[in-house]
Amino acid sequence: MSEKIKEANNIMHAEIIAIGDEITSGQLLDTNTQWLSQRFGELGIRVLYHTTVGDDLDANVVVFRQAVARADVVVSTGGLGPTADDLTREALAAATGRKLVLDRKVLEDICRMYRRRKRKMPKRNEQQAMFPVGSRVIPNPNGTAPGVAMDVPRKGAEPCRVFTLPGVPAEMKEMWYGTVAGAIRKAGGGQGVIRHRKIKCFGRGESQVEAMLPDIVRRGRKPLVGINASKHTIILRITAEGATEEQCHGAMEPTVATIRKCLGNLVFGEDDDELETVVVRLLRQQNKTLATAEGGTGGMVADWLGGVDGAEGYYLGGVIALGDEALERSLDVPADLIARHSAVSSQAAAAMAAGCRRRFGADFGLAVSRFPEYDPSATESNTESNTESNTEPKPVFFALATADGVKLKQVPFAGHPAMLKIYCAKHTLNLLRLTMLEQQ
Repeated sequence: MSEKIKEANNIMHAEIIAIGDEITSGQLLDTNTQWLSQRFGELGIRVLYHTTVGDDLDANVVVFRQAVARADVVVSTGGLGPTADDLTREALAAATGRKLVLDRKVLEDICRMYRRRKRKMPKRNEQQAMFPVGSRVIPNPNGTAPGVAMDVPRKGAEPCRVFTLPGVPAEMKEMWYGTVAGAIRKAGGGQGVIRHRKIKCFGRGESQVEAMLPDIVRRGRKPLVGINASKHTIILRITAEGATEEQCHGAMEPTVATIRKCLGNLVFGEDDDELETVVVRLLRQQNKTLATAEGGTGGMVADWLGGVDGAEGYYLGGVIALGDEALERSLDVPADLIARHSAVSSQAAAAMAAGCRRRFGADFGLAVSRFPEYDPSATESNTESNTESNTEPKPVFFALATADGVKLKQVPFAGHPAMLKIYCAKHTLNLLRLTMLEQQ
């Protein structure tokens, strides 16, 4: 199977195995796998599998057998220490049908390291010098856990290259660059590169965005395009394979152009861009200043904008107005306006925007009203929810004050309660972004 896949795509495939109860129990976040996946991409090797397994010998044996059968390169992290739950060497030996033997040179190196640190080596550390027959040592210059490299024969396919590395990130990275990357290149990896590009959108749901595109999110397409939602931002992930980085970017460019043409101003940025970074960029380009007034979002918009490099001098500050008295005193919102229309109204949002613009002397005053009472039974009519409800959600109001007047927007206050604040904060920023684009 692995060889057929490799021939069809002309690319090596990899599997990464993360070992340890601390990972499977959720006590430790596995960042090693993410880092290794990025390094494989730099070598032009596609990672097809991420496997996480606890400190159980039988489970580890099964995982290694499966990985060897379906991947051209396997890299594991963790389980190389001296304690009873460090089972990687034993598992790899059992999975490949080989005996463990003592490497006396490695044992002396470990003893020397302990002597250099003026510590007595525990007897259990001797197991770190045990290696499957026919394997090779991956030196660990600054640790006591050397890695294991071995080629595992496969019927009808090239041997699978297996590399085991420690779970300590600093040691793992040093050993990757010192030994593993070069060995993979020698085995045929690194003949090309894989590059990724992310196009970010806001204002429509995931399936709505996909429906606006001409069948580019499909399996087998080159470059490959995937789509996912992250905190109400829709991300289109483009992946290209090529001989060089320039070739990859060239292959992606027509797809990027198609996405931008089809989605228009739904696209707000790429890669590391967020709505707040794009807004600050536009403020700088147009030499405009901004102040904010927030009700329900409770300062989230201000926090995002204040955290953007280069915002100083363009984002002047914000007011958080959680009560009627704060609206009156901090933003000059008339008490009779609140009495007539309530604090959750387009009139209140407009007054908040005008008030913060005036107080800060800014070109733009951007406001989001207080939130209405959350109704879990209400569903937005244009969402992708299948829940049926006769209750219409109440709206949240947004306003943007400029020298020419006030622009208003409202969105239904519906969705997962944990995400509503983020959802409204992004709508607030997006109102300003779209207005500034119209003014260009």
